Amino acid sequence: MDQQGPEQLFSATSDLDGDRLTVTVTGEVDMATAEHMYRAAIHEDAGKVTLDLRAVSFFDSAAIHALLQLTDHYPQALTVLPSRQVRRVLDISGLGGQPWLAAG
Repeated sequence: MDQQGPEQLFSATSDLDGDRLTVTVTGEVDMATAEHMYRAAIHEDAGKVTLDLRAVSFFDSAAIHALLQLTDHYPQALTVLPSRQVRRVLDISGLGGQPWLAAG
């Protein structure tokens, strides 16, 4: 889903290459957009998933919930690339040391 307006607030795009799914998310992930992020990352042919959140500027509890649903859906197959803001929220939430969270 892309929100349009004077400023694009959210975007989630998916690219499947073989069994590798890369989902690039930009903008704000909140209760209005978290489900769209989740749906963009669900693909029956995906064996490994990279969730690129490096361009995310806001990440709330609904976003954390969607992320945890993805970790359940892709156990041992999900890698999350966080922005500074996402990393901070995950650290505060006690999720900063998870194996699916890339260092950086």
